[in-house]
Amino acid sequence: MKNVAGKVAFITGGASGIGLGIAKAFVGAGMKVVIADLRKDHIDAAMEFFSGNGQQQNVHSIQLDVTDRARMEQAVHETEKVFGKVHVLVNNAGVGIEGPLHEATYADWDFGLGVNLGGVINGIQSFLPHIRAHGEGGHVVNTSSLAALVVMPAFMVMYAASKAAVIALSEALSTELPQENIGVTVLCPGPVKSNIHELGKNRPERFRKDSGFSEAEKQLGQRQVSDLWMEPEEVGNKILDAVLNDKLYVITHGEWRSVAAARFDAILAAMPEEVNPDLIATLRKA
Repeated sequence: MKNVAGKVAFITGGASGIGLGIAKAFVGAGMKVVIADLRKDHIDAAMEFFSGNGQQQNVHSIQLDVTDRARMEQAVHETEKVFGKVHVLVNNAGVGIEGPLHEATYADWDFGLGVNLGGVINGIQSFLPHIRAHGEGGHVVNTSSLAALVVMPAFMVMYAASKAAVIALSEALSTELPQENIGVTVLCPGPVKSNIHELGKNRPERFRKDSGFSEAEKQLGQRQVSDLWMEPEEVGNKILDAVLNDKLYVITHGEWRSVAAARFDAILAAMPEEVNPDLIATLRKA
């Protein structure tokens, strides 16, 4: 997409942090943006910002739990009713779920994977057919994490697993969607100033029963955001650039480059060098 002015974007987790940073960049580029978010307080603050900048006519908000598929479908129709055809889908909503592995319950797994991976799937299933149908091209942005590129400790297993799946999902989409003039970007952010640590406030009621991470959530909620962490607006500008220039990967920090390289080197070292072309041929489509 070389020209995004007048185009419509839908952003989950769009009322704070990275999502809001992306929304600001898109609106600044002349786009119409729907910010979807679970938190009403974040939505109100975001809409107040855009109103204060005289941009409220280009922004619409929807309160949305991305694990709610029926509500996601409703969000498609509401977006089209308000702004028309959707061109850019940003599956950004995520939760920084963590806790002692031995205390994990199904409720924790269902919550972590349901938002971080399921929310991406729900966005794609609901919005992508509409982007394909209008034939004007578009772009899909999925938020993963640097945590998916390095080996993480066991207390981060749900977060790392869900975010790694988002990378694989995005890469697979990139092998087909560009043929329909739909670009794909996977965002892998490092430390960014956001509210992702407010896990307790972002967990829907149905995922609270039998959770084993109650104490871990309290501790995580007290985490201090450092001044050294990246501003969400900088991430937003990186995503706007990725949409305009069709970049598959956006990785915000280089501090973990050597750790990622060590992991990739270990994987390659474990991979046999012998290759049988006939074996590969058996896996190709007829």
